[in-house]
Amino acid sequence: MRFVTIKKRTLCILIGILLCICLVLGTMFAVRQVSVPRQTYTVVIDAGHGGIDGGCVGKNTGVYESDLNLAYAKLLKEQLENMGISTLLTRTNADGLYDDGVKNRKKSDMQKRKQIIDNANPVLVISIHMNSYVRGESRGAQAFYKKGNEQGKKLCEDVQQELHSMLDYAGKTAKVGDYYMVNCTDRPSVLIECGFLSNAQEEKLLIDLDYQQKVCYAISCGVVRFLNEK
Repeated sequence: MRFVTIKKRTLCILIGILLCICLVLGTMFAVRQVSVPRQTYTVVIDAGHGGIDGGCVGKNTGVYESDLNLAYAKLLKEQLENMGISTLLTRTNADGLYDDGVKNRKKSDMQKRKQIIDNANPVLVISIHMNSYVRGESRGAQAFYKKGNEQGKKLCEDVQQELHSMLDYAGKTAKVGDYYMVNCTDRPSVLIECGFLSNAQEEKLLIDLDYQQKVCYAISCGVVRFLNEK
């Protein structure tokens, strides 16, 4: 009987030791898990034009490109942040980014946008614009990237693929564009002409909230595709 009692006591001690070891290892693992930082991304969203620079104007409604750009930028910000992606807008209201009293407001405005991008050090940059052409039949969303920027090209291809799959008349392939907003940074950047305000049918779509959500969702899907591939 005494041998059985000693055996039970030894077994209990061993079980206690094992439980302590498991508790310590579990605590160490939990601390290690908490201490590992989550991967975070910041996307700079640039609403083109603003202030005295209204951009192109709707053929029928007279809507300013600058106002639409801001509306799209805010919708895109909302969608990306709902996907867990941090965003930063270059402008948040109708004002331009130029300094008061400067002679060249356009240059001042562009320099401020570049400064915002440089300070944010984003994973990528998206500049939102609307298009216009003298021939009213031109239409469709098109994304552009900086020549020689391979990551920018990949981003542009991913975005254009989503635009093409979700929107009628959107271009099939990404294109090189000689634009300041893609040239001013080495970060992957894309300038998106969401559609033509000079086309009466497309103008109606571009000012429609449901269509705006659709365009921004296509862009968001392109961004997620690019980040997943990175």
